[in-house]
Amino acid sequence: MGDPVVAAPARPGREPSAAWRVLVVESNSEDAATLVRGLQRHGHEVQCVDTGVAALRSFESADILLLDLELPDLDGLEVCRRVRSAGATPMIAVTARGTELDCVLGLQAGADDYLVKPYGFRELMARMEAVMRRVQTQVPTAPVIMHGPLCIDAAARQVLLDGRRIEVTRKEFDLLHLLASHPDTVIPRKRIMQQIWGDVWSRRTIDTHVSSLRSKLGASDWIVTVRGVGFQLGRV
Repeated sequence: MGDPVVAAPARPGREPSAAWRVLVVESNSEDAATLVRGLQRHGHEVQCVDTGVAALRSFESADILLLDLELPDLDGLEVCRRVRSAGATPMIAVTARGTELDCVLGLQAGADDYLVKPYGFRELMARMEAVMRRVQTQVPTAPVIMHGPLCIDAAARQVLLDGRRIEVTRKEFDLLHLLASHPDTVIPRKRIMQQIWGDVWSRRTIDTHVSSLRSKLGASDWIVTVRGVGFQLGRV
């Protein structure tokens, strides 16, 4: 698994440029604990799992994924491919596999960046910030969308309802933001799949996320189903 990563302490008074939900996929408990502590000191919310199966169950709620390629159940490259086929979740491979071929395979499998152990924590943070900048500038968005009591902040990736924060997953946010960006338009299912999930077609995937959003927003009328076409943001 390589040498444990030594986390550099956060500099006094330094605030992170943004707080992210980070999913750490790491089977080495010492590496995982060190990495989690470093990320939390920089203000990030961290979830840690130690298998590929657990990663595939959890990645949609994360803003960025740090993925060790040496996992006990699934090959890390296969996890990369499955995450990428499901959408555009930012992902950095963090691994002891250090050859040029390993790096090429990791990037081809869908990783946005590739970092070889042992590495410096400041380098990891710089790479995470670079990846997140690229992701956030891919699609220009209005910074804040107001829709009655509903507030969608694209920069902070937050949803507020009557001033109360609603916890949503990355894909739920992307779906709600897409609908709110076109409040008077019915968005076809195919466009939703292409824009949110990279054209990986699954009717059940959309319906599950719509159902979850309706539940979290407290009313089914927030998202209107237009049969045979798609979905539209409702007025509550």
